[in-house]
Amino acid sequence: MRGKRARHALVCAALTLAVLGVAAACGGRGARPAPSTPIAVAPPPAAGAMPAPDASSAAVPHLAAGDHWRDVPLDGRTRRYLVHVPAALDTTRPVPVVLAFHGGATNAKSMREFSGLDATADARGFLAVYPEGTGRLPRLLTFNAGNCCGYAREQGVDDVAFVRAVLDDLATLQVIDARRVYATGMSNGAMLAHRVGAELADRIAAIAPVAGPLGIDLAAVPPARAVPVMHVHGTADAFAPYAGGQGRGLTDTNFLSVDETVAAWRRVDGCPETPAIEVLPDADGDGQRVTRTTWGPGRDGAEVVLVSIEGGGHTWPGHASRLELLGAVSHDLDVNNAMWEFFERHPLPGAAAMSAAAAEQEREQPAAAAETR
Repeated sequence: MRGKRARHALVCAALTLAVLGVAAACGGRGARPAPSTPIAVAPPPAAGAMPAPDASSAAVPHLAAGDHWRDVPLDGRTRRYLVHVPAALDTTRPVPVVLAFHGGATNAKSMREFSGLDATADARGFLAVYPEGTGRLPRLLTFNAGNCCGYAREQGVDDVAFVRAVLDDLATLQVIDARRVYATGMSNGAMLAHRVGAELADRIAAIAPVAGPLGIDLAAVPPARAVPVMHVHGTADAFAPYAGGQGRGLTDTNFLSVDETVAAWRRVDGCPETPAIEVLPDADGDGQRVTRTTWGPGRDGAEVVLVSIEGGGHTWPGHASRLELLGAVSHDLDVNNAMWEFFERHPLPGAAAMSAAAAEQEREQPAAAAETR
């Protein structure tokens, strides 16, 4: 009987991780940088490398409606991603893309179910793309988002190169609107959304991370342009704490705080100090009041938006979680619709605008360095 109970407990624990991996950004036990100094990363590609937004569709096939798995060989591994094509999507025209990165110790299917993003793709007309991380077990995967997480970070997996390869592969299957490629993610996946927003600023138009802060140092390697950001976070998140530091998950990552994360993007984007603040009504009376704080416009019209959910947990607003241990879910905001409305306002600037933004940053960097001496 004891043996059966023990086996049952182990199975339950494994299932809990497999469903969402506590959706926490899980990591190894190595040393981590302090919250105020996430690790530096390699510089992003030059702004001129941006693919032309009006590429001809003559030689590119069109994906059939439904769900498709794709394998991508990279650095001696076979990586993969899942893409959802809405039935009503006009695939004869360039289509927008939303990359959705799963949380730590989960996978693409988990993210698809957890976020409910397929339904938003169907209603709004975009490809929902779910890249998968790496790991020792096929369903418990992580991404290397800088100072986190797990196997991917320990092995130095280049997930930025992987995302670039996913977009390149996707472009062989479907004509992509290169000015409307966006990224979101949950927890560890949110951290990767921050990272690719910075390092792939030539490919990613805007980002909307949920429950995961920056894990890289934007001051050390600034993006090639101003990047619109909508960061979503619950104030009672126990796994990636709002105030930063270590959370409850299977990681000893010293997370950057939400305030530090938002401030870093505001500096990069050149946003004004004074924000516009909107408090949404508590329609369902659960006490989880949503506050939307917007800084902008900054350079090239970029905005930095912080969506704070008072009392919200490590969850995806508007979509119920099957794991109570993740905390409370707010239903005053459907984060999928909110992020798509944000994305629609922020297509990627043209190549000329990006080159000008890059040149401006090059002029500003010596002055900023002098001020810190």
